[in-house]
Amino acid sequence: MMPIFKNRMDAGRKLAGELGEYANRKDVILLALPRGGVPVAYEIAKQLKVPMDIFLIRKLGVPGNEELAMGAIDSEDVRVLNQDIIRSFGISDRTIAKVAAEERRELHRRERLYRGDRKRPELKGRTVILIDDGLATGATMLAAVKALRSKNPSNLVIAVPVASLDTCRAFEREVDDIICGATPEPFYGVGAWYEDFRQVTDEEVCDMLEKSMSLQKPEED
Repeated sequence: MMPIFKNRMDAGRKLAGELGEYANRKDVILLALPRGGVPVAYEIAKQLKVPMDIFLIRKLGVPGNEELAMGAIDSEDVRVLNQDIIRSFGISDRTIAKVAAEERRELHRRERLYRGDRKRPELKGRTVILIDDGLATGATMLAAVKALRSKNPSNLVIAVPVASLDTCRAFEREVDDIICGATPEPFYGVGAWYEDFRQVTDEEVCDMLEKSMSLQKPEED
């Protein structure tokens, strides 16, 4: 098994090549899932010359096996639960509520840190492209899709550098388009396909968001 990408920036540059139809379009906005999706989206935003922002969502990890998602929650408290995993592990409603409360606190912390007093972008009538560094179970992305539908975008698109083939296919029913750069089988997990899959820091997220603002300043007529 060989890595496909050097790091998330490399993955973003490669994925941008598959998103050419969205370049230079005023109706398009990229929404990155922090923290891993931000470097990917930043490279795409630079190449396509479209604005980017973040969409805050947190995985609800199974206690004792936190990498396994039993669901996800967004900053507006929209929850999506994986009932198969919940049943398999015998997870109680009380445990789910406790994990959700912890992740909700983290969402609020990140909202203050990343966004500050900057308003959330208007999404109604726009083409929204959700970006992450990969899809495994897809629980986090599914929560984002369900939450964003209420914002009434004209089109909702998912773009990821690498994904499980089954998950990629499952999302075809959920969104208007999905671009999975690579769908290796067997999958092994997202991080297996990156040489460098270290955690992205809050400081790096803030830095890329600040730099992205300068990319999208309108030109003077």
